Amino acid sequence: MSTILADELTKQFPPAYSGWRTLLQVVAPATVRALGKISFQVEEGTVLALVGENGAGKSTLLRILSTLLVPTSGRALIAGFDVEREPAQVRRHIGYHSGADFGFYSRLTGRENLGFFGAMSGLSPQTTRQRIAELTEHLGLGPALERQTRTLSSGTINRLGLARAILHRPPVVLLDEPTRSLDPVASAEFRAVLKNLVKRQGTTVLFASHILSEVEELADRVALLHAGELLTCDAPEALRRSTGAPTVQQAIENLLARTGPGGAPQ
Repeated sequence: MSTILADELTKQFPPAYSGWRTLLQVVAPATVRALGKISFQVEEGTVLALVGENGAGKSTLLRILSTLLVPTSGRALIAGFDVEREPAQVRRHIGYHSGADFGFYSRLTGRENLGFFGAMSGLSPQTTRQRIAELTEHLGLGPALERQTRTLSSGTINRLGLARAILHRPPVVLLDEPTRSLDPVASAEFRAVLKNLVKRQGTTVLFASHILSEVEELADRVALLHAGELLTCDAPEALRRSTGAPTVQQAIENLLARTGPGGAPQ
């Protein structure tokens, strides 16, 4: 069963104007293409990694799936719910974290923030406390929970964001560069947490990453985006075999070398 389905997803943005031309933003035609007819599916309890250079469309795709952006055309389903027509239902089934967007209340402590988001997800206070205790151990939050989030380092805030994304044990987890700014120990601990969620709870995971060793360790399949196009979506071993490369990184480099600037094969 497909828990995540993208069907010819396209996203275009209007060109950015400055000065008096900003008045044209509302009526300007959408000519900057971020995604072009992206189609794929992610089966329940599996992990799909999004890879590609900066600007390839990874974050745009994740924001559409998390209901933060509306697609220009095409459709996407999460747990059977349409991200455009049924956003409230989609949000109940996902955990989302972007390493660049934290969204915490700066004068609340880490614990108070997680308690608030747990309540927003419908968790009881007791369940929230239990989950926070579990994640504190796995993500190394420790004393940070008792400090105002405005006093925390970016790496600690990132750990807190990861905890928030999986606090309510959603069936689908969407992560945009989840281990950005984490130290090697914290990154390894988070990967262990993620693998445990997939193995024990059947969680479906879609994550973007530039760390290809992380991709090889976690992903059942790898989706390579380039200039808004989906070049391939296959298992790491199949990518290595089809390109004759010893590693996923080399396989991706080989595929990109065969591709022109606009995404068309050379």
